[in-house]
Amino acid sequence: MSVRRGDIPFPKRRELVSGDRWLAKLWLELAYFSGRAWWGEKEHGGAGAILRFQCVRPRRRASFQPVKAGEITPRFLDRAICALKRWKYDIVGMDEVCRRAVVMPEPRRFVCLSFDGGSKDVITFAYPVLARHRVPFTVYVPTAFPDGVGEAWWLGLEAVIAKENRLSLVAEGQERHFTIVTTAAKNELYDFLSEWMRSLPQAELSVAINDLCRRYSVDLARLTCESSMDWADLATLAADPNVTFGSATVDYAVLSNLKDANALREMTMGRAVLEAALRREVRHFAYPFGDRTAWRRAHAVMAEQAGFLSAVSSIPGVVKAEGRTSLHALPRINWDGRERSLRVMRVLLSGTTIAPVQRMPSRPGARIIL
Repeated sequence: MSVRRGDIPFPKRRELVSGDRWLAKLWLELAYFSGRAWWGEKEHGGAGAILRFQCVRPRRRASFQPVKAGEITPRFLDRAICALKRWKYDIVGMDEVCRRAVVMPEPRRFVCLSFDGGSKDVITFAYPVLARHRVPFTVYVPTAFPDGVGEAWWLGLEAVIAKENRLSLVAEGQERHFTIVTTAAKNELYDFLSEWMRSLPQAELSVAINDLCRRYSVDLARLTCESSMDWADLATLAADPNVTFGSATVDYAVLSNLKDANALREMTMGRAVLEAALRREVRHFAYPFGDRTAWRRAHAVMAEQAGFLSAVSSIPGVVKAEGRTSLHALPRINWDGRERSLRVMRVLLSGTTIAPVQRMPSRPGARIIL
């Protein structure tokens, strides 16, 4: 049968449908030409923004690309950096973000370039561009992946759906069957199953994705290793003083699906392994996936307890000066790789189109040490 909402409780889709994306882009373009980007920059003073990228690789021709929104090309990265320099933004690392977030506003706004997940394309495609421009950037690493024991379940799911026209899996104790002949059906099923898998406890998620990959002869371990940086790659990056490393737990687990003790262990172990391997202090953290369903306020407290100076989310927003943005709930601008307009980026960086992120107060007696 075809994909139907009755098979598994259908999660709400987070991505914009094409019509909404077109209207959103039109609105952002109008905001640019109306001057709102410049007004916003003036209004927010010395504040800035953290840009979040996931994959950097050349454009693919395949019709089924369910994570295209999370991909940019090396050429776009180059154009974006050139534009940021032209716009007189200070491109800074996370240590400087934290400093500027707690001091008085400075004359120039800042941008921090961050890359999630420890993907192989960071060293293959992104680093040559970043090194040529000699700009700081931050890489958030889940330590199970360079160790070769992580599971990039989202890639396994994509590989299975890409190669099959009919698919069966066990979900909630029942065998489910889907017919996915068209690209639209494949995209719908990917959204459907990725949301369902993300809602599972980590152990159940591992069972579900490994069962699915075995059924359809997808080598999840090989796929994960090929797509992830190893410790040699990370050592190459570590030799560059412009690179800041942050932790993203051990297994890149959705923290809200874990018991508090397990979540704290993921944070502390991820940091400890990364510090031991790279022989440098790791002061920054990224909530895996980072949206509002992936972590809770309690995890911000845990990040501080684990010794992190900052923790970034994927909740849209800009960083305010004078302590008006919590260092352990920092917002980021998630760049949609389907969008190529630098005018849109200028408007988003200004913060005029994004609702303010509510400040999350620190624990009583907590101190910020820069």
